[in-house]
Amino acid sequence: MELENIVANTVYLKAREGGTDSNKGKSKKWKKILQFPHISQCVDFKPLIDMKYSYIIDQQPIGRLLFLQFCEEERHEFHRYNVFLDSIEKYEIESDENRIELAKILYDRYIRRDAVNAVDVLSEDMIVRCRHQLDSAHRELFTDCSTAVKSFLAGRPFSLFESSMYFHRYLQWKWLERQTVTYKTFRMYRVLGKGGFGEVCACQVRATGKMYACKKLEKKRIKKRKGEAMVLIEKQILQKINSKFVVSLAYAYETKDALCLVLTIMNGGDLKFHIYNMGSEPGFDISRSRFYAAEVLCGLEHLHVQGIVYRDCKPENILLDDAGHVRISDLGLAMEIPEGESVRGRVGTVGYMAPEVIDNEKYTYSTDWFSFGCLVFEMIEGQAPFRARKEKVKREVVDRRVKEEQEKYSHKFTEEAKLLCKQLLKKSPKSRLGCHYGRYGAREVKQHEFFKTMNWKRLEAGVEDPPFLPDPHAVYAKDVLDIEQFSTVKGVNLDATDDTFYTKFNTGSVSIPWQNEMIETGCYKELNVFGPNKSRSPDLVLDLMPEPEKTGCFPFSRRKTQSARSKPVPIKDQCFLNKNKIADEIPS
Repeated sequence: MELENIVANTVYLKAREGGTDSNKGKSKKWKKILQFPHISQCVDFKPLIDMKYSYIIDQQPIGRLLFLQFCEEERHEFHRYNVFLDSIEKYEIESDENRIELAKILYDRYIRRDAVNAVDVLSEDMIVRCRHQLDSAHRELFTDCSTAVKSFLAGRPFSLFESSMYFHRYLQWKWLERQTVTYKTFRMYRVLGKGGFGEVCACQVRATGKMYACKKLEKKRIKKRKGEAMVLIEKQILQKINSKFVVSLAYAYETKDALCLVLTIMNGGDLKFHIYNMGSEPGFDISRSRFYAAEVLCGLEHLHVQGIVYRDCKPENILLDDAGHVRISDLGLAMEIPEGESVRGRVGTVGYMAPEVIDNEKYTYSTDWFSFGCLVFEMIEGQAPFRARKEKVKREVVDRRVKEEQEKYSHKFTEEAKLLCKQLLKKSPKSRLGCHYGRYGAREVKQHEFFKTMNWKRLEAGVEDPPFLPDPHAVYAKDVLDIEQFSTVKGVNLDATDDTFYTKFNTGSVSIPWQNEMIETGCYKELNVFGPNKSRSPDLVLDLMPEPEKTGCFPFSRRKTQSARSKPVPIKDQCFLNKNKIADEIPS
């Protein structure tokens, strides 16, 4: 039995390391899987795409790269504006001691009217304001300048980009992004744990070699427990979220027996494992606790701003990635709250639920701040505030402690840490830290004395070094045989009435994670090739028929039909073709 676990771990680790060949885990046919269709296949996508600069360039990773390439190679007069925006991003995450010098460099290089690379779309007021505030070097010094430059780029430069081969390549990427996802898209590896409706396994995308965690939701188990609404809400919430501090949904698909959520894989284990199993005594030192608390706080902030209450903040649900950063996971109990409304429900984990949840009162985001206080307390103390680890006690007793008893603080707490926990664990939401500004309560928590040394911009950019680096050769999960298996669901039959629910769930790739996957795995760089001398490659020439696929040298062999992606599609709108030809000829 031990051998089975060793084999499962060995195969899994080999996959994580990218295998033994130069493809880094990619299928030998990966280029075929990700072959671009002829542009005529993609023209009809344009009306279905959000065509704003703020979406394609600011939010779409591949859209941004193609726009940068367009400006640098085709319209170099716009290139300096993008360089300026990149410089502003670097300035905002620079350490405090270096920002004054950097502010002066940026002003002299880009903002002064007589600067060599002057961004000449700034008003005189902006320039004067920057000059007068240079010595302050605050992080928002160039925010107005950045907004003005983006407003300029969203005009004529973006319009020219729309008519270029670079935008047409963007359409080809969007076509690939929307292709059907099935179980054949992935390789499956060892079970990592259990979810509410099925197992969680490690998996790998065949085309890119990217590793994920696949959360399987058994169809019969969902139907038996009437969990359709819960499952769909979790999927829809995950699909909305794009944060470094919350696990992302990359794919949603179905098999004959299960619905599958393909999520960010977090190879470093959960905080509960690290609190109780990775040191000489339970708990973390103050600096490590502060780092994890700050990243979880950023995750809660992202959820709350989107109008989502988490309702299950606890160490088991906070996971570490390969680099030692943490993310919030398991949004099965999360819920969207419309602006100005509140919710009710005894939902969460015993010992982490706020008093107002236990009493079934109405609430918004207050419950997350109480649970967050429990998490911070447990990281420092090495024990939850209202229930000792493995203590056998009835739920009613723990609930009474949460509502009535004061938590006890040991020598492990600094004064700032003790004050933070006390304010987060207030019994009444009216006096609890974080509960006074609705969706924006995280701002209040961030200003607490406990976080005074935290550089939030650097943390949010992911450039702060974590206090602990997981071992890349370790598997931070139970042995495969120690993970309890689910029993067989009996007496439940699936029928056509379930198909509507499955259709809502089975939506394939999620845009931003999918594009990041293409970039991170090197697929974007290797495939994003144009013709010689910055010309269109054959698949981008609108009025050029693509060559049919070769059928081989044996006339009697079975003939292959031309694949859908290489077949030209007649372009219905001739104006689209003519417009693109004209736009490409506009002189700079």
